[in-house]
Amino acid sequence: MNGASREALAAARERLDALTDNTSVDAGSLADELAAVTALLDREVSLRRVLTDPAQPGEAKAELAQRLIGTQVGGAAADLVSGMVRSRWSQSRDLVDALEQLADLADLTAAQRRGKLDNVEDELFRFGRIVASSTELRAALTNRAASASAKGELLRSLLGGRADAVTERLVTRLVAAPRGRSLESGLESLSKLAAERRDRMVAVVTSAVPLSERQKQRLGDALAKLYGRQMHLNLDVDPEVLGGIRVQVGDEVINGSIADRIEDAGRRVAG
Repeated sequence: MNGASREALAAARERLDALTDNTSVDAGSLADELAAVTALLDREVSLRRVLTDPAQPGEAKAELAQRLIGTQVGGAAADLVSGMVRSRWSQSRDLVDALEQLADLADLTAAQRRGKLDNVEDELFRFGRIVASSTELRAALTNRAASASAKGELLRSLLGGRADAVTERLVTRLVAAPRGRSLESGLESLSKLAAERRDRMVAVVTSAVPLSERQKQRLGDALAKLYGRQMHLNLDVDPEVLGGIRVQVGDEVINGSIADRIEDAGRRVAG
């Protein structure tokens, strides 16, 4: 998103945070309702164009949104959507993208309240690795001819009882309505949102053998100093990374042995 849409999304996220700070608001139910509005506006192109028309007064658009969805979702969701349509959006599709993100954030907030956000982060990463290693599974989950219910049943067989309910809901929504994204990019976006809930960056760490707790701690501390933010480590093992480690933070890739990279990070921090 750019320009007006970026500002509108930032304002909507602030309103979501204010809502979910209130423990009387059920963040999981709010996520479901925002996801339902997302699906509605994704289908109804003419409606979302009306709700994002810069020529229309913001209050008129908010009243229209209240009339259309106020009886279908709770007051918190309806108020949040009304506030969003008062804002200016660069493109009508940006409103739908923003609603989808808010639904995901509300679910992640529900996990955070239960102290399960770390679990969800790890499960999203592991599921992404499972998909990457199985062309059969990926084909089944991205098959356009397959129904959403069939894909949902497949995901329940894979994740039901094995993963947090929030993980299952996030992945199911992504698979049912990818909205032009690849499965891999969608899972990566969800992982980044989960990390943002704790103001952390994500480092994907691939090593030849599993890292010890001490190695993970040293690496996490060094990366946090290097990037100036706490780091969530997504760990993977690949025997082909012989004698070393590969760390990816965003688009930046660091290769080298564990000891060398930590020592180098320490030198860079020390200046």
